[in-house]
Amino acid sequence: MASALFFESRGETVEGQIAVAHVILNRVKDPRYPNNVCDVIYQARKKNGKILKHKCQFSFYCDGHPEKVSDQKAFFWAKAIATAVMAGLPDPTNGATHYHTKAVNPDWRINKKHTATIGNHIFYRWLKKPPAF
Repeated sequence: MASALFFESRGETVEGQIAVAHVILNRVKDPRYPNNVCDVIYQARKKNGKILKHKCQFSFYCDGHPEKVSDQKAFFWAKAIATAVMAGLPDPTNGATHYHTKAVNPDWRINKKHTATIGNHIFYRWLKKPPAF
């Protein structure tokens, strides 16, 4: 989770990074997504066994750039935030499972409920609850 926070939200405030971490955990809890943190973070569309560029749930994973930690202080904070969120820090996103930066307007947002705007990210959750199993 710390790597996802570092690459997805290191320029955000602590609250913004906490929010991104909660999106990951909210997906783990939702049966529409994988049931563990790593599988949620690395969920991607594939073709012939290869990950398709820009077809991942978290863009850092398949944006074509190597995942190299370039700022040790920011990575230290990402690890601390990940630990705190996984230990039970409250969710400022109101259950969000999706987010995007203010710089883009993805089509999927029209089928989601806006739950919060924190820093440079806008957060959403599904309009309908997942089916009961």
